[in-house]
Amino acid sequence: MPPKSTKRTGKGKKKDVDESPSTTVPAHSAPPVHDEEDFYREPIKRIVCPDNQVQLTEEQLGEEFTRVLTANDPNVPNNITKYNYKEKAYKQDPEGPMDHLVFHFEMDGCSLHKDSEDASHQVQLEEAKQMEMERLRKEAAQEALDAGEEDMEADTPKTGKNQFNYSERAAQTFNNSLRSRGVATEPPPVVQFFATVTQWEIYDAYMTEYKKQLQEEESLKTAEKRKGASSAPAANVDEGVTKTSKEDDMVHSQKMSNALKILERMVNQNAEDEIFQDFKYWEDASDWYRNGEGSLLPLWRFSTERTKRKQVTAIRWNPAYPDLFAVAYGSYDFMRQGSGMVCCFSLKNTSHPEYIFSTESGVMSLDFHPRHQSLLAVGCYDGTVMVFDVRNRVNRPIYSSSIRTGKHTDPVWQVHWQDEDLVKELNYFSISSDGQVASWIMSKNELKMEPVMQLKLVATARDDPDEVNLSGLAGGCCFDFNRHNEHLFIVGTEEGKIHKCSKAYSGQYLETYQGHHMAVYALKWNPFHPRVFISCSADWTVKIWDHNFPTPILSFDLGNAVGDVAWAPYSSTVFSAVTSDGKVHVFDLAENKHEPLCEQKVVKRAKLTHVCFNQSDPILIVGDDRGGVNSLKLSPNLRKVHEPRGEEGEVLPHDPIQLQVDKMEKLLLAADPKPPSS
Repeated sequence: MPPKSTKRTGKGKKKDVDESPSTTVPAHSAPPVHDEEDFYREPIKRIVCPDNQVQLTEEQLGEEFTRVLTANDPNVPNNITKYNYKEKAYKQDPEGPMDHLVFHFEMDGCSLHKDSEDASHQVQLEEAKQMEMERLRKEAAQEALDAGEEDMEADTPKTGKNQFNYSERAAQTFNNSLRSRGVATEPPPVVQFFATVTQWEIYDAYMTEYKKQLQEEESLKTAEKRKGASSAPAANVDEGVTKTSKEDDMVHSQKMSNALKILERMVNQNAEDEIFQDFKYWEDASDWYRNGEGSLLPLWRFSTERTKRKQVTAIRWNPAYPDLFAVAYGSYDFMRQGSGMVCCFSLKNTSHPEYIFSTESGVMSLDFHPRHQSLLAVGCYDGTVMVFDVRNRVNRPIYSSSIRTGKHTDPVWQVHWQDEDLVKELNYFSISSDGQVASWIMSKNELKMEPVMQLKLVATARDDPDEVNLSGLAGGCCFDFNRHNEHLFIVGTEEGKIHKCSKAYSGQYLETYQGHHMAVYALKWNPFHPRVFISCSADWTVKIWDHNFPTPILSFDLGNAVGDVAWAPYSSTVFSAVTSDGKVHVFDLAENKHEPLCEQKVVKRAKLTHVCFNQSDPILIVGDDRGGVNSLKLSPNLRKVHEPRGEEGEVLPHDPIQLQVDKMEKLLLAADPKPPSS
């Protein structure tokens, strides 16, 4: 192949030109004869420029020119002017819609309109042709029939299959051989048993058991006489006689009571099996797909007919039995006061309370002793404090305050047991709106009252200057003792102030915290961190404090009056609050410091008053002003512990308590509270 040369045409454009290294040959002459060496030689490119070509620089050659393609025909005139006789003036003729239309390809088709004459003529021709084909087919079939041949077309079925691309495929497989298996076993032995139970047979059975007990008692008595037990005191003999007389009555015996209690629990668990299954095994699977959100699963509602018109004023879990909790019933309405009640419910029997105690005045507070779990301290609306022993079936307190031994003059809003090993006699504390924090000592015969502190009013410069010189006592609403420093406790008042006090120094407040504008309903120290406590108030806010700083670290506005707040026992950053619109708010400060992970409405047309976490199970109970207590199960996102994990996801060894302290310490460092401006 001869080599090519490039020739430039136009503006800088190149054109390839065939050129050989030999001399130029005229176009009319024969092609040159190449040798083998010249035939395989690479082509030589030579740029041929005409003489009149414009010389352009590199910048001019690299310049781009944009061309816009339009649908307008440049050959169509656009300035045709015609005389308008109507307006008697020359006017420019506008362009028509078909002026710029160009037909690039045009071909006459063979389609006919169905209503035209040519189309009707075409239809007649096709019908005539079809009739002729049908006549010829019938004649051929008649000739074949006369000749004795079978009509093959008549037997051919008309199918809708594709005649041009169709193949019929079939395969024959072997059938599996049938097998039958059988196992012969010996039937288990069958024993038929039937009996008729009548009233006298039951009586005979009880009498037989009674005779056996009498024989055992006689044998024991004879054995004691042989050993010389006749010298025992007469009092012991009398006690033994009364005890045996009680045990003789099998229907009202302790064994029968325990058996009936177990049967009642079994029937209740069978009737509510689905709820018990959810309590034990159900987990909200949606928590795996949503971060920073959780939910509460409603389980049981605890209520009785006698408490429907009362309000839940306090809730406490038993420290030894995780299924048992006590509920106090009273009234927060001053004009609607009546009798009070304390009910102890169990998760094992959700239909009826285990213990019921009634009081003359409404019960406003209660608390279980941390070591002696059967002792229940109760505070009433009339200022009386009592101590019940839930083991006693008698509806009577073992200790009760009176005017002679001392009592409060206003409702007792909270009671708290003192857990100290050095104290010989059991005692607990109480706070009332009469402005006193008192200690109650359980002596052998009576309940003694010892004043701990009087809550004096504190006036600030921001208050009314006329009220600065007023003297009196502040109404106490709530208090809580520090778990790490037993002498340290905080008090919330009706004026919205929080005071830090000490049992060793009762003359003056250690610190006063001003952040709430209405009554403080609850105060709780953090169970892990020694410096942090939380408060809630009727001013719709929940605040977290460091007792070393006078201002709150964090504040949350929940939009309604907050009735109660509680820390979670498994995490230092999780707490729950209940509001008067029937909602439960659950926060986890390690996940979100601004919004709750869960905000769920659990009751309709009722106000939530109190909330309490279970110490071992993921259960939350809330009480309302209609005498009901709802139990809720926390979803996995609401009970995270945030354990340290390795690269492969395994849990690293750590101290669980120190881990929770470090979590709260990070929040304190991030908050950095500033002192109030003067």
